[in-house]
Amino acid sequence: LLLLDEPAAGMNPQETDDLMRMIRFVRDHFEIAVLLIEHDMQLVMGICERIYVLNYGMLLAQGLPAEIQANPEVIKAYLGD
Repeated sequence: LLLLDEPAAGMNPQETDDLMRMIRFVRDHFEIAVLLIEHDMQLVMGICERIYVLNYGMLLAQGLPAEIQANPEVIKAYLGD
């Protein structure tokens, strides 16, 4: 298990893309699970097969990246009304 807590914090878009490639390589090469805590949605959507969204410490939604992106409750919580 590889646990990453906000690994993209402070990174520019190019660095984040490089990080995404590295995480994918490690995950696939070593066949390990990755637990990612991150606010960069592009990174989350690019790495995760399954996503759990928390809002104020409570589970708001869970599902595949496409399901999360289309979830109205997630959109409201993270983008506002």
